[in-house]
Amino acid sequence: MGIDLSILWALIIGFGLMMYVIMDGFDLGIGILFPFVSAREDRDTMVNTVAPVWDGNETWLAFGGAGLLAAFPLAYSIILSALYLPLMLMLAGLIWRGVAFEFRFKADEAHRPFWDRAFAWGSYVAALSQGLALGGFINGFEVRERAYAGGLLDWLTPFSLFAGVGLMIAYALLGATWLVMKTEGELQLRMRELGQPITVGLVAAIAIVSFWTPAAHAEVANRWFSLPNLLFFAPVPVLVLLATWALLKTLAGNSHAAPFLLALLLIFLGYTGLVISLWPNIIPPAISIWDAAAPPQSMGFTLVGALFVVPFILVYTAWSYYVFRGKVRAGEGYH
Repeated sequence: MGIDLSILWALIIGFGLMMYVIMDGFDLGIGILFPFVSAREDRDTMVNTVAPVWDGNETWLAFGGAGLLAAFPLAYSIILSALYLPLMLMLAGLIWRGVAFEFRFKADEAHRPFWDRAFAWGSYVAALSQGLALGGFINGFEVRERAYAGGLLDWLTPFSLFAGVGLMIAYALLGATWLVMKTEGELQLRMRELGQPITVGLVAAIAIVSFWTPAAHAEVANRWFSLPNLLFFAPVPVLVLLATWALLKTLAGNSHAAPFLLALLLIFLGYTGLVISLWPNIIPPAISIWDAAAPPQSMGFTLVGALFVVPFILVYTAWSYYVFRGKVRAGEGYH
């Protein structure tokens, strides 16, 4: 029996996107939390916790896009055509945020508030536009003769707006728990206080999406609520409730790394629920990974490159996080 390259590439791209959501998620979350912290010294500490790694975190976004083009060119063309505006908005937010990230450290006292607001707004725009694209993707696309046949604003729906807000809440939780792990004192206490209502908000958002999606898409409802699927997938919502309880408990206690690890678990469970709902379609509602796959020769050739690049990225990422491990204190940092 030969290797199914379509499944292998779907796993590689799915892994890359998951890595991006996790690693750039807490990075964006710090910008989202900026308006809730007013002291300049605390804001500098927040940014310094990610200063050595923030640009490397976005490597996974570029890898996911390149992998999609190489392995599933049909999906790449349809997704980019359908989600052109939110994806361009996302790139604008990321660029603006990156510029503000560097300039705020070098700005004088008169201009620093401007760059602080730019950093926060860039983070909000990037996170919201990613959620809008995700919501549009879940809703599916109109496709005729293997090309996108919908309108320029089809992605803009109440569901996609809600998904945008939900993703901002998820990133804010990753940011708060990351700062619990990387800081101490008053800033850490503030993040513990903020983390609790954000956790409740995220679980509420997950619950609403979990009911909204099956209600709007009969095939998703049939996937989750028919037997024996219902029994197989029941551990997912149970684990969400357990992780939420543990996260709230650790935020109220003295744990440092546990809240961040539990937040990662919550995000992973949400991602798992999305995969269960859509599999094996890469273009909802009806184009599967096999329908959108490139020729086997092309997938095999590019797979050789991916199997070299992915371990390389993982090694240098792990090394950078190891070098800059530990708490970041006021006055310390990369800049």
